[in-house]
Amino acid sequence: MAKHDRVVVVGAGPVGSLAAFLLARAGIPVTLLEAEAALVIDYRASTIHPPTLDLLDECGVSAALVQMGLITPVMQYRDRRDGKIAEFDLTQLKNDTRHPYRLQCEQFKLVGWLYEQFAKMPNVELLLSHRVTALTQDDDGVRVTAETATGESKAFDADYVIAADGGRSAVRKLTQIDFPGFTHREHFLVAGTTFDFKSAMPDICSVNYTADPDEWYLLLEIPDMWRVILPVGSEVEAEDARSEAFIQSALNNLLPRSEPYDIVVRAVYRVSSRVAATYRAGRVFLAGDAAHINNPLGGMGMNGGLHDAISLTNHLAEVWHGRAGDAALAGYEAQRRPEAINAINAMTERNKKTLEERDPTIRRAHQDELRRIAADPALAYDHMLQTSMIASLRRSGMLG
Repeated sequence: MAKHDRVVVVGAGPVGSLAAFLLARAGIPVTLLEAEAALVIDYRASTIHPPTLDLLDECGVSAALVQMGLITPVMQYRDRRDGKIAEFDLTQLKNDTRHPYRLQCEQFKLVGWLYEQFAKMPNVELLLSHRVTALTQDDDGVRVTAETATGESKAFDADYVIAADGGRSAVRKLTQIDFPGFTHREHFLVAGTTFDFKSAMPDICSVNYTADPDEWYLLLEIPDMWRVILPVGSEVEAEDARSEAFIQSALNNLLPRSEPYDIVVRAVYRVSSRVAATYRAGRVFLAGDAAHINNPLGGMGMNGGLHDAISLTNHLAEVWHGRAGDAALAGYEAQRRPEAINAINAMTERNKKTLEERDPTIRRAHQDELRRIAADPALAYDHMLQTSMIASLRRSGMLG
């Protein structure tokens, strides 16, 4: 298999599209394959953490995101019965980041902006309706085979492949990389409404994690609406959970109203916690959800995937342009996989356990600990370094 002088990226969501954009900016030709026929409007991920914006400053992505998003510097931990437990103000991180806030910007807006950039970049080829069906590789390169919407089979040769094709990654399966972990029994419901919760709950902020032993929830303000994430018991069918009656009941449990809520977004999905056994098989690399998946409580999944894209493309560019040998590519997994296990998945699972804790003694202990952390400036500062992912990126060497 002759060298084709190209990287193929599979999956044109936020992680794959960012990887293609960064490679093209580094002078590396890219073919980006996407199974869907058009941009997917997905509201599951909207939080962009401070260090992610710092890392994306130089390439112009951060400025675009800020223009499209909502700046939210304050977050709260709450209890459904007791109200506000603790509040953290990320402006206290102003000496650690150029963006001391969470930015709420839905992932499809980032992807749409990147698609627009591809149209201006001669070395990026975006091919929609191309579903990967086969992959082979040898010492010289990789061949990816994809099927088009018309049933045509097309082959693409590349030096390297980046698999960013999601939690059910076809490329990961074709390379036979194990994906150990577990799937939660319950589903998660994502609902969006134009109702302004601040008008009726004046003590909330734009990011609210609310604990409850029966039905915890995350209430999040995004640019066009308020988004609610809450659990759906395993006994409830996904289709029933998407129904108007179910969502109206859930929102009225959150805040009773005489008028129905205006529901503009509804989705139900399963949540897993998994990390690939390896991020690399020869010339094929995994990134984003293809490499690691977690629950959304902390906003770390998409951010972790974007960090993967930044790390991997930096390593590939060094090798591609002869500034480093092939051995340098091992640095990608070493930099990213430990953080997926020890920071992203561990923290999001801890967040879920805290929100749904049923034992009243343990619940009170969690709340007392959060109050203690919020009241102590040093402890609050360390907490925000962890939850903002600054500490994780410093440990991995991606931030100074």
